[in-house]
Amino acid sequence: MNSIISVYRFYLDGFKNMKIGKALWKIIAFKLLVIFLFLNYFIHDRSINTEYRTQQQKADFVYNNLIGER
Repeated sequence: MNSIISVYRFYLDGFKNMKIGKALWKIIAFKLLVIFLFLNYFIHDRSINTEYRTQQQKADFVYNNLIGER
């Protein structure tokens, strides 16, 4: 447990003493925010469970894709 605390303090002191690194971490955080929030709005989950409601529709979809009919 003592080693975990020492590693935590090591990284905490390193981040406190950064100058350029803080700006870079802010840019990285902003990019991640854009990727996960903004792009998720446009690219949402489209799976067989969201596209088809009944078991028959799901079965027909799988069957048509397996035999190649469109």
